[in-house]
Amino acid sequence: MSAGAGRYAPTPSSDLHLGNLRTAVVAYLAARHDGLAFKMRLEDLDDRSRPDFAERQLADLAALGLVWDGPVMVQSQRRQAYDAAVDRLTGAGLTYECFCSRRDILEAPRAPHQPPGVYPGTCRRLSAAERARRRRVKAPAIRLRAGVGEFAVCDWRAGRGPQPVDDFILRRADGVSAYNLAVVVDDAAQSVSQVTRGDDLLSSSGRQSYVGSLLGLPPVSYVHLPLVMGRSGRRLSKRDSALAGAALFDRLGGAVGVLGAIGRSIGWDGGASAGASLDELLEWFDWDRLRIGVWTP
Repeated sequence: MSAGAGRYAPTPSSDLHLGNLRTAVVAYLAARHDGLAFKMRLEDLDDRSRPDFAERQLADLAALGLVWDGPVMVQSQRRQAYDAAVDRLTGAGLTYECFCSRRDILEAPRAPHQPPGVYPGTCRRLSAAERARRRRVKAPAIRLRAGVGEFAVCDWRAGRGPQPVDDFILRRADGVSAYNLAVVVDDAAQSVSQVTRGDDLLSSSGRQSYVGSLLGLPPVSYVHLPLVMGRSGRRLSKRDSALAGAALFDRLGGAVGVLGAIGRSIGWDGGASAGASLDELLEWFDWDRLRIGVWTP
């Protein structure tokens, strides 16, 4: 087995829907095809995460035949590692306190080329006295003091190119690590070199790759997959209960039916009503054969 790993990292705030399962299967096939270990992580820093969802998610993944290497990493148990990373960046002068609300950010003046939601640097220039005054009123978040506006990443579908970077949050005001820092620290801890996930996260890859470079961590390559869409024309979500959890397995005839549907959506040439096993898909899998587009099952 080669050095490095692929991974799947669900948020246990709902049952896994068909889009989540497709990403997990492709992540597994890609890692095993490339001779990598396959790691599992529960990204449970979201306030909506629940232990029963985590249990059902892992059970559904196991039912499809996914076998992961090593124990499941749980983000809520790793605050010390995230705080150490923030402390390291702070010691290098690469962070600052931020007191802005989401509304403040959306309503702040910004350069014409900056999209809404990109942090305009409001608190970057506060004096020490002003920071102290605001700290008496409100606990601050910690932001990265970015030295670039974009950072090049390597993606299987998009190629190598720049993605935006701003002064993004590293730690929220409540002390919880932000996603863009936690995933970078965790990927390094799990020796992850290949990240397969939905393409709604492509725009985050520049921030994550950049902070990883500041921390001296090994770079990762990305495989961002088009989303699975519901009949409404919107991406699948927890509202699509018929395409999630036990209802999905019942609807498609169990694990073989789910794997068959996923396989056909990525270019596997099984029959229209054929089921599949994970071993069959792994034997078929090759990067040149992979055909992934937006899928409306």
